[in-house]
Amino acid sequence: MTENIEKKWQKKWENDKLFESDPNDKEKLFLTVAFPYPSGAMHIGHGRTYTVPDVYARFKRMEGYNVLFPMAWHVTGAPVIGIAERVRRKDPWTLDLYENVHKVPKEELPNLADPEYIVRYFSSEYNEVMHDMGYSIDWRREFRTIDPTYKKFVEWQISKLKDKGLIIKGEHPVKYCPRDKNPVGDHDLLEGEGVGVNELTLLKFKMDDKILVTATLRPETIIGATNIWLNPDIEYIEVDAEGEHWIITKEAHHNLKHQIKDLNIIREVDPNDLIGGFVENPFTGDKLPIFPASFVSGSYGSGVVFSEPADAPADYIALQDLKNNKELIAKYHLEDIIDDVNPINVCSVKGYGEIPAAEIIEKLGIKDQNDPKLHDATNELYKVEHRKGIISEHIPEYGGKKVAIAREEFKADMIDKNMATTMYDFAERPVICRCGEDCVVKIMDNQWFLKYSDEEWTAKTHEVLNGETIIPKEVKNNFEYYIDWLDDWACSRNVGLGTRLPWDNQWLIEPLTDSTIYMSYYTIAKYLRNMNADDLNPAFFDKVLLDIDSDDVKVDDETVKEIQDEFNYWYPLDWRLSAKDLVGNHLSFLMFHHSAIYPKEKWPRGTVVFGMGLLEGNKMSSSKGNVILLKDAIEQYSADVVRLFLMASAEPWQDFDWREKEVLGTKRRLEWFREFAAKVEEVKNSPLDLTNIEKVELNRTIDIWMLSQLNQHIKEATEALDGFQTRKALQESLFLLKKDVDHYLYRVKHLLDSQDPAIIYVLSTVLEAWIRLLAPFTPHTCEELWATYGGEGYVSQASWPEADESLVSPEIEKSEELVQNIIKDINQIKKMVKGNVEKIHVYLAPDWKWDLYEIAEEIGKPDIGQIMGRAIGANIYDDKKEIAAVAKKIGREMTKTKYVGKIDENQIISDAIDYIMEETGDKVIVHTDDSYDPENKARNAMPYKPAIFME
Repeated sequence: MTENIEKKWQKKWENDKLFESDPNDKEKLFLTVAFPYPSGAMHIGHGRTYTVPDVYARFKRMEGYNVLFPMAWHVTGAPVIGIAERVRRKDPWTLDLYENVHKVPKEELPNLADPEYIVRYFSSEYNEVMHDMGYSIDWRREFRTIDPTYKKFVEWQISKLKDKGLIIKGEHPVKYCPRDKNPVGDHDLLEGEGVGVNELTLLKFKMDDKILVTATLRPETIIGATNIWLNPDIEYIEVDAEGEHWIITKEAHHNLKHQIKDLNIIREVDPNDLIGGFVENPFTGDKLPIFPASFVSGSYGSGVVFSEPADAPADYIALQDLKNNKELIAKYHLEDIIDDVNPINVCSVKGYGEIPAAEIIEKLGIKDQNDPKLHDATNELYKVEHRKGIISEHIPEYGGKKVAIAREEFKADMIDKNMATTMYDFAERPVICRCGEDCVVKIMDNQWFLKYSDEEWTAKTHEVLNGETIIPKEVKNNFEYYIDWLDDWACSRNVGLGTRLPWDNQWLIEPLTDSTIYMSYYTIAKYLRNMNADDLNPAFFDKVLLDIDSDDVKVDDETVKEIQDEFNYWYPLDWRLSAKDLVGNHLSFLMFHHSAIYPKEKWPRGTVVFGMGLLEGNKMSSSKGNVILLKDAIEQYSADVVRLFLMASAEPWQDFDWREKEVLGTKRRLEWFREFAAKVEEVKNSPLDLTNIEKVELNRTIDIWMLSQLNQHIKEATEALDGFQTRKALQESLFLLKKDVDHYLYRVKHLLDSQDPAIIYVLSTVLEAWIRLLAPFTPHTCEELWATYGGEGYVSQASWPEADESLVSPEIEKSEELVQNIIKDINQIKKMVKGNVEKIHVYLAPDWKWDLYEIAEEIGKPDIGQIMGRAIGANIYDDKKEIAAVAKKIGREMTKTKYVGKIDENQIISDAIDYIMEETGDKVIVHTDDSYDPENKARNAMPYKPAIFME
C-alpha cells in the first residue's frame, strides 16, 4: 500500500469526522493511554504504546460501542528546562542527539534553547506522526498541560486533596538535582528511572578523636562486625558533622551535604594512613582493624563499610581473599592481625549453620570477589534472613527476636544513644538529571507532600484496585505492593513548566501530581479549550465533576449542564493503558486520587500494563541512539506494516523486539492479503460486490470446512481482542486463517478456473469477513480493499464479524484432518514398501468400534475393564476377545485423540477421492467391509484412522 493510499484514507476520515465521539444512545467505551512527554521524536516503542489502544478502540467501534479515544501532551516539569539549558550551553552530546537521533534540522537546533519551543515543536511532530499511523483519535480533546484552562483544573484537583487533609508540609528525602536546585521525578531523568531511595543507618566507629561512619541497610549485623573496609584508591575527607569529625569519601560528601546541614570539609585524608589501624565497635566496644578493599564504592553510602562475614557473602569472600594476599598483608603490616579476624555468628536461619555466608558461597561455587554469582548469593541470603532469620540466643537484649523486628529496635536504640544516625541514598547509580548533573538525595524541610502513607487513604485505594480489571492479572500483586509501600510524595517543584500551588505560589505542582485524573478533563476538553480560564473557578469544576451546587459558578447554567452531561456520559474511565514502569507511581497515584476526589461510581474500571521495547534484542534508548523513529519506519514500510508488526510480535504486556528481518516478513504477508483479494475477483471472473454476495448451498466437505475454520478464527480473535491479546488475535485473524485459506486454495485448485459457485461464495465470504477482521490492525489497507471490492461505507464503521457458532463444526474439522492423515499415511507407507504400487485399499472402521469409542468417551478415562463391561452389556459385537484388544488400543489413544463423535468417513473420503489420488499418485479404493482383505488389514481400522493395504 503506497503512502498516497494511507494519506487518502486519513484525509477522508478527518473530513468526515469519523472519530469525533459525542454522547448518544449507544453503550459508551472510554479508554486512554498515558499521554506522551514530547521532548523528542516519536520512536517505534511509542508506536506500540499508542497502537494498542487504537486497535482496541477500532474493534469496539465495530462492535457497536460509542468509543472515546483522546490524546493530549504532558509538557510540565523540568525535562525540557534541562534540554533547553544544554542547548544554550551548546552541549555537544545534546546537539548531536537532537540532530542525528531526533532528526531536528540543524537550523532548528538553536530554537530548542526555549523550553516552550521544544514542547510546541515535538507535540506538533507527535500529532503529525499519530495522524500518519492512522490513529482514531478525537482531536477536539487535545490539550497541553500548560494550557490556562487545564491549569485551572489542576488547581481544583490539588485544592480538593488539601481540603481533605491529604497534602501536608514537612521534611522528607527526595531525588534532587543540585544544578537545577529542584526535586526530580523519573520523567526528569536521563538515567536512573525507577531507582528507589534507601534509608540507611550510619553507624559511628570511633578512631581517637575521629569517627568512621558506615552506611548499612542491616544495622543489627554490627554485632558480628570483624573489621572496617576502606578503598585505598579513592579520595577520603574529614568533615565537620555538627561538631563530630567524620571520615567519608568526597563522593559521599556530595550526597550527604544535602541531608546534613553545614557538613563542612576540614581536610583530605589518605586512606593508606588509616589501614592497619583500629576503630571501636560502638555496640560491643571491641577494637576492629581497618583493612583495604577495592570493592568499596566511593559513591554509595559513606564510602566506609563495616565487615560482617558471617552473613554477608561479599565480606566473607573478601576476607578470605585478603588472608591469601601476602603482598597486601605485608604492605599494610597486617601479619599480626589478620589471622585473628574470623566470622562471628549473629543470625540463626533454618537450613543454614553458624556461618551462613560460607555455606551459600560453597553451595554456589563462588571462587572470589569477582564472581558474578556473588550478587545472587547476597540477595538470596539477605532475603531469607530478613524473612525467616532469628537473632542468635547468645546476643544480649536481642537474642531470640526475629531479624525484621530486631533491626528496627536496634536502629532506634543506636540512634537514641548517638551511636548512629540516618542517611538516604539511591538503591543504585547512576541517577542523572536531564540537565546532565548527577542527582543526590536531599532532605527538603519546607516541601509539600501527598500523604500516600495515610492508612485510610491507602485502604480506600485498595477498594479502587479491587473494583478494577487488571491486565495481565498477575500485575495486580504489584499494585497491591506499591499501594501499601508508597510513602509521602513530594508534590511540588521549584523549577519547570506547570501550575503553581494555589496556596503557596513559590512552588510548582510536580508533573506526576498534575496528571493523575486528567482522564476526566478529556471528557470536557472540547468545551473548555475555547473558554476563558478565569471563568473556570473551583465552583465550576465542583458542579461539573461532582454535582456540587454553588452561587460562585461563572459559566451560564445551560453550558454547565451540557458539559456536566458529557462528563457523566463518559465517566468512569473504562480502560487505562500505560507502561509497567509506571505501576509504582502514576498508575497507583491515579487510583489514590480517584478514591479521594470521586464517588465510587466514578472510579476507573480497568488497567492494562505494557511491556518495554527492544531493538534487535537490545533495550531501546533515545539518549543512547538505540531507536528507530516511528516516522522513518512509516516511510520505509508503511503505517499498516508497522502497526501489524507491533501488534503481532508480542502481547502488549510482554516486551517486544523490533527486528528488521521479521518486519519484512510482516510486509510480505500484508502484500499476500492484498493479492488474495485480487485473486478472489479473478476466480469469480467478474467484479466483486462484497455487499451482495450470492449465497450458495454447500455440499462439499472442504467448502463447509473453510467456513467452519473462518468462524472459529473469528470467535478466537474476538475473545482475544476483548482481553487486549493483540498477538493472539492476529495469530487467529491473519496467520492461522491465511494457513487455512492456503490449504483451501490448494484443495480446490483444480476447480479455480471453473467459476464454481460454491468456491466463489466461500472465497467472497472469507474475504468480506477478513477485511473487517483486519480493519483495526491495518485500517488503510482494509479501507482500500473494502472500497475496491464493493463494501458499503467505511470499513472502520462496518460491523465487527460475528462468529456463526452453527457453522463451527468439530466434525468437519475432523473430516479434513482425516483426509490429510490418509494422504500422509499412504505416502509414508509407500516409502517403506519395495516394488511398484498399483492400488491402495483403504479400510474403514466398522460401526461397533465407533460404539466402543463412544462408550470410552462417556466413561472419560482409560478404564479398560469398565469399557469392556459396558460394551459387552450393550452387546455391540460378538467377539469379546477382539473387543478387549480394541478397548486396550482406545485406552492408549483416547487421551491424545480428540473424539468429536462419529463422522461419515466413506462420504468424506469419496468427496476428496480425486484430491487424495492426485496427492498420492495412485488409484485409491475405499472398503466399508472386509470382503476383499488378502492381508487381513481391515481389523486394524480405527475411528479416524482407516487401515491401509497396498498391492
